[in-house]
Amino acid sequence: MEGEAQEYKAMEFMGEEEEEVTEPVSPTGQYFNSSVLSICILAVLESEVPIDDSLTMTLLKDVFLPINPRFSSVMVNGKNGEKQWKRVEVQLQDHVNIPVFPSGLSAISYENYFDDYISRTALKKFPQSQPLWEIHIVKYPTTKAAGNIIFKLHHALGDGFSLMGALLSCLQRADNPSLSLTFPALQFPSNPDCSFSKMKINIVPKCISSIFNTVSDFGWSLLKSSFVEDSRTPIRSGDEKVQFKPISISTFTFSLDHIKQIKSRLGVTINDVITGIIFYGTRLYMQTADDKSTTAHSTALVLLNTRTISGYRSVKEMIKTDAESPWGNQFGFLHVSVPELTDSSFSKPLEFVKIAQEIIQRKRASLAVNLTGRLLEILRKFRGPEATAMYIRKTLFNSSMTISNIIGPVDKMAVANHPIKGFYFMVVGVPQSLTITMVSYTGKLRVAVGTEKGFMDSQKFKSCIETAFEMIFKSSCEKPSGIV
Repeated sequence: MEGEAQEYKAMEFMGEEEEEVTEPVSPTGQYFNSSVLSICILAVLESEVPIDDSLTMTLLKDVFLPINPRFSSVMVNGKNGEKQWKRVEVQLQDHVNIPVFPSGLSAISYENYFDDYISRTALKKFPQSQPLWEIHIVKYPTTKAAGNIIFKLHHALGDGFSLMGALLSCLQRADNPSLSLTFPALQFPSNPDCSFSKMKINIVPKCISSIFNTVSDFGWSLLKSSFVEDSRTPIRSGDEKVQFKPISISTFTFSLDHIKQIKSRLGVTINDVITGIIFYGTRLYMQTADDKSTTAHSTALVLLNTRTISGYRSVKEMIKTDAESPWGNQFGFLHVSVPELTDSSFSKPLEFVKIAQEIIQRKRASLAVNLTGRLLEILRKFRGPEATAMYIRKTLFNSSMTISNIIGPVDKMAVANHPIKGFYFMVVGVPQSLTITMVSYTGKLRVAVGTEKGFMDSQKFKSCIETAFEMIFKSSCEKPSGIV
């Protein structure tokens, strides 16, 4: 405590003659930076060329900091004990890290050094006396890139959507910086046979089904967040201090064209295909580690962006008071049971994807996500943000894994004339043994897997996901027979 007091005392605040510039911390921001949770996002940009860091301070000062006042603020207690963002003078040198590795090593050796470095970076806590972000510039070549730039951002600053918007504000199109980055158009499922008369006929049973699903899903969500833990399996250690354990981060890439082919064959969404592949690969991994675990109860928390918009908005739009797509943490989560692996799953892998799609579709049709949001608000009002954070931690801990994804640009990006070969992100500090994130970029889907080091075999898990993709894609290319 004495060290923390000294940290706060040492802070250099903006001109003392000026009024303190503060704004309230959102409820979710308080939950994610509490005594029981400290969740951060790592965003990794892979440079095509060796990194020249001479413009780093200028870019941070002139481009990054002006994006949002939260990047120049610390979280403090207000007069009545409420959390507030307080503007401070940012000492940029405290936020920039350039590691030094031994010289003259091979790309494979540097990749091992990089993996260890990012694992340590994930574990390290932010000092509360300075703004909750930092940048790491790794200037050594790996097998994937000539250099890496790691942005570490506390989740209290915003969700993946907000922080992705901020990150993209610092980047330009590699082919023409004067043009804006473009993103894939979002397509929503449509039913051409759904006439108005049929809608009237179906509306009553659909309402009844929605009410039943809402009650069922919300009740199950309450149980999962309070009493019912997933089984201890090869993907869930059940260690109470799992968020403090080192993690391994591995990545791999899928072709979006191949995923779209599977989507067309099954008549589902791209997200359904991706989730089905992840679930199938997870069950394959569980089988290789422990055959009995293929039928063990395992739950995934699938994160949803709750904004009613069709694409990214500029940061200027997001920070407006009446913004259609406001800055901050605007998301919910679905408790989705991972389908069991059966004998038919091997001969008909597309059926596994279809089963996963039906589970997710039913969950989406309920209002459980909305009710969970209301419950968190009630908990915060009557028991305070710390108790609510504990409830969220229990929700995460009782489940086996978290899955989240964001949409990246179609165009190749560049930062300070450094073309970005690829990028990915990882959510760290989560009390789980397995976290999976995905981002699209230039027609490819980059999957990142965070696993508890020493408990899970990250390379074997990666291999199982790739095997699942190959089996499902191969099956989608075969001549249809029967249902699929």
